[in-house]
Amino acid sequence: MKILLVTRGSQGDVYPYLQIAEKLKNRGHAVTLSVPCLFEKFAKKTGIPYVLQASDDIHGMLEDAPDTKNLLNWTKRVIKSQFREIIPLLENHDILISTNTEFAAGSIAEYCQKPLIRTAFGPFIPSKKIPPPVFSLVKPNPILRPALLWRLLRTGANLMVIKTLNLHRLKLGLPPIKDHTDHAPATAFNFLLYSKYLGSIDNDWKYKWDIGGYCFYDLLPYDKEELDRVLRFINKDDRPTIFFSLGSCNVKHRERFAALLLDICTKHNFKLLVACGWWNLGSHLHISGNLLRMKSTIPHNLIFPHCSAIIHHGGTGTTHSAARSGKPQLVVPLLLDQYYWSHRVKTLGLGPGKVKIKSISRKQLERKILDLLNNEYYMYKARQLGELVRSEDGLENLCRHIESYENLAEARALA
Repeated sequence: MKILLVTRGSQGDVYPYLQIAEKLKNRGHAVTLSVPCLFEKFAKKTGIPYVLQASDDIHGMLEDAPDTKNLLNWTKRVIKSQFREIIPLLENHDILISTNTEFAAGSIAEYCQKPLIRTAFGPFIPSKKIPPPVFSLVKPNPILRPALLWRLLRTGANLMVIKTLNLHRLKLGLPPIKDHTDHAPATAFNFLLYSKYLGSIDNDWKYKWDIGGYCFYDLLPYDKEELDRVLRFINKDDRPTIFFSLGSCNVKHRERFAALLLDICTKHNFKLLVACGWWNLGSHLHISGNLLRMKSTIPHNLIFPHCSAIIHHGGTGTTHSAARSGKPQLVVPLLLDQYYWSHRVKTLGLGPGKVKIKSISRKQLERKILDLLNNEYYMYKARQLGELVRSEDGLENLCRHIESYENLAEARALA
């Protein structure tokens, strides 16, 4: 099959698609990747044909929370580039696989008359039971029920994309759409790339869907000397090691929080391992025997099993990696679906409730950390969930689903 994979966003959005592309290539398929420019070096190392996206300003979007005007302008640019870039590519492929953030994917697949598999790293399907995972209102509420929240999201999403989508649909001779939040899942097969043991499911979803598990990118290139340095730090003694990361995210109070964390670890003689990420996290921390800042990115599967606990921002990839390692978690959500994953971590008993990075005091954070490291219930539940997550094979499940369209592709070729 000729398969087109399109993704954009930060590491948690792109790395799984690199893994999917390599797996499909090894299974004999012709694969093309469409990725942001920021990830060119990783796409190049796969040896798979790739196309860089013209509208690639996710770095700036994460650095400063955009106002409504800038967000609308960004959305228009992205949708315009999607129509311009993906249509010529898809015309030469049998199927389109895209993340749910590709707003124009449904219209493009419709125009090219090709099947679309819409992947999502969370329950991004309208539901009467599960609130939209992009809202911080994830707990049950007698007034703001899931159906109402989905209606609010529908209004906002349509304000952002409908006009631009319909302008391009008109140019292509396609009828206008009224509701993007219905059109997107209704015109695709929705394949959920998260663990059914970690995330939530609504068996009454009216759209076509399946869930396969997360696609871990364990093939991420890394510096072996840096890995050796990190493992020497973790294994130099029996003191607990806490891993801390905010991933690709930026936030005003990140250095204050990192300093509080190191101060607490120093007081209790814990070791703190900091992943610096895109924003050089912890750059102002004083070097000591309790601290090690990672100089480069290393796959989570090589580090997390050696740590005592994971403190992170709640990105889908990091949450799943921590779950797979069987370690307790403390989530510091900053935006979008990170609040959803922090709620799941708390609900499943994997760690204490979320931390508000802007307002938490040293005393409150200290209590959370001591609870995280000493609570045997968290350890038990984390080990239990780790076994379940490790039993899944999201990559294999997605590839098999994609290959189920092979007969359709052969029929089109003969027509």
